[in-house]
Amino acid sequence: MTYNMAEDPFILGGKTFHSRLIVGTGKYASFPVMKEALEKSGAEIVTVAVRRINISDRSKESLLDYIDTKRLMILPNTAGCYTAEDAIRIAMLGREAGLSNWVKLEVIGDEKTLFPDTEALLAATKTLVKEGFVVLPYTNDDPIMARKLADAGAAAVMPLGAPIGSGMGIQNPSNIRILLEAVSVPVIVDAGVGVASDAAIALELGCDAVLMNTGIAGAQDPVAMAEAMKLAVQAGRLAFKAGRISKRLYAAASSPTQGISR
Repeated sequence: MTYNMAEDPFILGGKTFHSRLIVGTGKYASFPVMKEALEKSGAEIVTVAVRRINISDRSKESLLDYIDTKRLMILPNTAGCYTAEDAIRIAMLGREAGLSNWVKLEVIGDEKTLFPDTEALLAATKTLVKEGFVVLPYTNDDPIMARKLADAGAAAVMPLGAPIGSGMGIQNPSNIRILLEAVSVPVIVDAGVGVASDAAIALELGCDAVLMNTGIAGAQDPVAMAEAMKLAVQAGRLAFKAGRISKRLYAAASSPTQGISR
């Protein structure tokens, strides 16, 4: 069985994608390095912090100058927002600037851990859905909150695997499994991915996609890591579709013993 992305589309917000890797655009050493890494990643969606874009003066150099918008869809995010009101305002600014009516919604509740304020997140989701946004909320790995966000109209839920930028990988795979059963919208692991195996695990669990920034941008060789993440996501998805063997306590011989003379 050879994995063919074209035969395994990723449906998100009514649009069809083939790559299940979404990448960020922050923390790169330079815009040219970012551009090369985006190309190697094979991603079709890139997330951009609205606060990092000079909306008032597009004549100045911007990271948007290094994003091939014919190939890549820009997903604005509300990074740095600590209230529902602020996140809603930033999302509105991004749409008014012509970026997109899609938004990766972040409402941070704690400056040290960057964990989401889920109460404010849910309120902002409800408002932005009513305003016609395609909302992708960054949340914790709580299946109950994920269900509430989906019921509020979120196009997907994006649970963290570990704290943003920590690189610790998926710390609670059991919660992710339960969360996958709790919602019918796509589940995208967001935050905590450090190496390719973390990305593969997310897809092996059954998640629809994975979003990362620091894991690529912070690597010693971001371009090589971007390609590694692309391959890991493909491998994880193929493994999920292939179906893993059941775990068991004792050994099982690889070669059958029936019919062997002793």
